[in-house]
Amino acid sequence: MKLLYKFNLLLLLIFGLGWFATAAMTRDVLRDNARREVVSHASLMMDAAMAAREYTTNEVKPLLAAGMLTAFLPQSVPSYAATQSFNKLHQAHPDFSYKEAALNPTNPRDRVADWEADVVRQFRDHTELKEVIGDRQTPSGPSLYLARPIRISDGRCLACHSTPDAAPATMKALYGVNNGFGWKLGETIGSQIVSVPLAVPQREAERAYTLIMGGMALTFGALLLALNAMFYLLVLRPVRRISHIADAVSAGRMDVEPFPAGGRDEIAVLGQAFNRLRRSLEKAMALLA
Repeated sequence: MKLLYKFNLLLLLIFGLGWFATAAMTRDVLRDNARREVVSHASLMMDAAMAAREYTTNEVKPLLAAGMLTAFLPQSVPSYAATQSFNKLHQAHPDFSYKEAALNPTNPRDRVADWEADVVRQFRDHTELKEVIGDRQTPSGPSLYLARPIRISDGRCLACHSTPDAAPATMKALYGVNNGFGWKLGETIGSQIVSVPLAVPQREAERAYTLIMGGMALTFGALLLALNAMFYLLVLRPVRRISHIADAVSAGRMDVEPFPAGGRDEIAVLGQAFNRLRRSLEKAMALLA
C-alpha cells in the first residue's frame, strides 16, 4: 500500500471515530437542551396559572362576594379563572394547553381524561410528589406535560365541596348536586397539567445537529485536502525524487541529475546527505577504475 493511502486511511480512521463520538454526544446535548427549554416554558405557564389563581382569590373573589348571594359567579373560582385565561392562549397556540383535571369536578369540563387520571393517581399514591414531568403523543406530535397535585389544604374549600347540603344554593342551581362533592381535607382531588409541544424544539435541535455535524464533515474534508497537498508537496514528491535518483545510481547511471536540496527542513537535510553519499560513491568508483 502506498504511503499516501496509508496516511489518508489513518486520518479517516481518526476522523471517523471522533465524528461518531461527537455525533452521539452532540445529539444528546441538543436534545437535553430542547427538553429543558420546553420544561422552562411549561414551568412559566404553570407559574402564570398560579398567579391567576392567587389574583382571583385575593382580589376578584372579595369583590364578587355580594353578587354570590343571588347567583353563583364562576369568575370567583380560582381554577375557573386560571383555565379561562389560558383558553385565550390556547386559541392562538392550540398545541399549548392548561387544565385543572379532577376526578370528581364541579364543572364537567374539568373531568380527567384517561391519561390525566393516571397522573392524578400517581399523586394520590405518592403523596410526597410535588411535580411530575412526562411525555405523551398527541395528534399534532409529541408533547411534554408538567403536572402538580391539587390537594385540599384549606378547609374553606369544603364549604362548597363537602356535601350538597352544605354547598351554596346558587352553585347547586348552576352545576347540580351530582358532581364536585365528597372532597376531604388533605385529599388529592386532581392535578394542574400544562402541556407544551415538543415537535418544534426537537426539529430545531435536529437542524442544529445537522448543521454542526455537516460543518464538521466539511471542515475535515477541507483539512484532508490541505494535508494531502502539503504531504505531497513537502514529503512525498521529494522522497519520490530521491528514490528515483537512488534507483538510477544503484543501476550504474551516474549521469542522473542530483537532488535539488535547498532549505533546512528534514527532507532538505536528507537530500544533501544523499548528494554527498552519491559524490563519495562516484569518487570511489573512479578510483577503482
